[in-house]
Amino acid sequence: MKIGIYTLPLNYNYGGLLQAFALQTVLERMGHDVTIIDRPLHQKEAFWERPREKTKRAIRKYLFREEHIRVFQENYEAALYPLISKNTQKFIDRYLHTIKINDSSELHEGMFDSIVVGSDQIWRRAFHDSKRKCYDSFLAFAEKWKIKRIAYAASFGIDYWEYNKIDTIRCAELAKLFDAISVRERSGVNLCYEHFGVKAEHVLDPTMLLQKEDYIRLFEAQGTRQSSGNLLCYILDETPFATEVINRIEQRMGLHRFHVNSRADNTWATVEDRIQPPVEQWLRGFYDAEYVVTDSFHACVFSFLFGKPFIVIGNQNRGMERFRSLLQMVGLEERLITKEMTVDFIHQSSLKGALGRVENLKDTSIQFLKDNLQ
Repeated sequence: MKIGIYTLPLNYNYGGLLQAFALQTVLERMGHDVTIIDRPLHQKEAFWERPREKTKRAIRKYLFREEHIRVFQENYEAALYPLISKNTQKFIDRYLHTIKINDSSELHEGMFDSIVVGSDQIWRRAFHDSKRKCYDSFLAFAEKWKIKRIAYAASFGIDYWEYNKIDTIRCAELAKLFDAISVRERSGVNLCYEHFGVKAEHVLDPTMLLQKEDYIRLFEAQGTRQSSGNLLCYILDETPFATEVINRIEQRMGLHRFHVNSRADNTWATVEDRIQPPVEQWLRGFYDAEYVVTDSFHACVFSFLFGKPFIVIGNQNRGMERFRSLLQMVGLEERLITKEMTVDFIHQSSLKGALGRVENLKDTSIQFLKDNLQ
């Protein structure tokens, strides 16, 4: 079967790339011909596009003297993106089978027998800057096509509803066209039923469908160098509390911290500081670590896939429900901390039980794909 995967645009985000790689790998091992439908993350805009937004920026920059404002921020990011993502683009070119489009109108019936939507926060409304992109995440561009429509581990990212009434009605119409829907968070099952009127199954993130050996082979194939420490710190949003947690663990456990990411999302950092390290180096970090501190969903996943103890710092802006759902599912709720909590970083439950639960859930998740892609 010719299958298209429709996920968020591929970029320098490690979790986003690896979930696409994992889903592609699982489907190919089932015997399917798989293509990831990729769109640009950053595109240059003509100066007259979105005039209201640019006018507001100009007023803030030149009238109110806010030096941190760029009037043409989109064009700045579009120009720098190839450099920032040069290492992660190699992973895309090496392992992901993609078709690159600028717009969904370039797709046509007959290209695919089925389209699988997911995973990651593909249904997070805030991640789509237009109605069209939001609707396309429910396959609006293929509304009249005679294909199978599957959602695998699609995520809303949060446990409350952020779609407006018009978007809810339209997306509900499109969701009802799906042959089968599964979501990554347990709360997503309720959201689908309450707001779209459709049933959804709870399944694992695609990265959890592979074995750690599948990921080890990736960095071994590239001869990736050993990490510079044994306390992996993968922090997306640097805060004083995160720094305090890292300091305490480093001192109490006698470990040496190291980082596996750049300041890629900091648009005011230097270009050199924003260049993202290779995906293989990020994976090698979990292999080498004795302990992991993170505020990332997929870093949680890879910590226990590699059997490494970890602490995850609650990241409200990026969606707390993702962490809660994942950790409750595997019985590791105590590893989620916030700045209001006092935590014993040393005494925690074993990961063995969590890995056993994952193996059971893996079977049902893969069976979901097999049953619905016949």
